[in-house]
Amino acid sequence: MKSMTGYGEGSQSVRGTKVTVQIRSLNHRHLDLQLRVPREYLALEEEIRKILRGKISRGRVDLFVNRYAGRAPARRLDMDDELVGQYIAGVKQLKKKYRLEGEVGVALLSNIPDLVRVREPDADPARERQSVLKALGAALIKLERSREREGGHLRADMESQIRHLTQISGFLEARVAENPPRLQRGVQSEGPNGSGVEKDPVDLVNVTLKGDVNEEIVRLKTHVAALAKVIREREPIGKKIDFILQEVNRELNTISSKVPHLPVVQLVLQGKERVEKIREQAQNIE
Repeated sequence: MKSMTGYGEGSQSVRGTKVTVQIRSLNHRHLDLQLRVPREYLALEEEIRKILRGKISRGRVDLFVNRYAGRAPARRLDMDDELVGQYIAGVKQLKKKYRLEGEVGVALLSNIPDLVRVREPDADPARERQSVLKALGAALIKLERSREREGGHLRADMESQIRHLTQISGFLEARVAENPPRLQRGVQSEGPNGSGVEKDPVDLVNVTLKGDVNEEIVRLKTHVAALAKVIREREPIGKKIDFILQEVNRELNTISSKVPHLPVVQLVLQGKERVEKIREQAQNIE
């Protein structure tokens, strides 16, 4: 069992450049990937998404990739020769047309934007790809451990709630297995003012039929046993737990409606309370 909440971080260095990957996962009904990568690694974004989808099936995942240059890279001076030639030709035409004096020099050209630029060297995604993927792999391993550790805590709490559900199922079985005439007498004695007026025999037949919940008890115990087994699985189980809890709730509701006897209703309410506690924890499970 793995929680949807966790954190992992990994880093790699290559030729003076350090790459770090941070991953944070949170609760979400579906898989929601949110990536923040430098422009130098945009070409790797889809590959990163594919790797994440292969490792995580549910939850919101925030991934941050950072790139740090360990030493000052060699910068390069770029000059737009074609544009410089156009400026010089244009200035000469102006001089001739308007009989201007002066020469076209470096001072004039250096003040014109975009003619000369200092460019930082571009990153080489192909060369740094392995560093990014290794950092991602290390971050995913730590994220997995974090989610499994939190999942262990969730499992322990859920196992406690399931044990209570198992006991409640047994108590319900014992209650509804009581002598049917005893149940009938209890219903007969409930007059409007506690008068103990006997009901019509037809009503007694209806009560007996209505109180037959043996099948519901069997299904309830089966669902609780399935729940105890599912939470030991290593694969994503959050949706399985949701489905089984719906079935458990359905059986509890049916039992309380068929046997509106106070001890039975009280046990059903206790069972539903345990179901809700498990459901709350299941919202954190992948």
